[in-house]
Amino acid sequence: MAKVQISENESLREAVRRFKKMCDKEGIINASKRYAYYEKPSDKRRREANRRIKNIKKAQDEIV
Repeated sequence: MAKVQISENESLREAVRRFKKMCDKEGIINASKRYAYYEKPSDKRRREANRRIKNIKKAQDEIV
């Protein structure tokens, strides 16, 4: 869970910006969007397979 402590001389806008960055880094927004609607198991497997293929291609490009 993302938590932000505000120091005395920090503005609220800066704290909100840090909170948003932490949420993006932890993937909270994407996870909530993913679980907002039911996803069929076949669609989930397809999405994860595509993610794995993408990661493999990215790793191969870094090697070359």
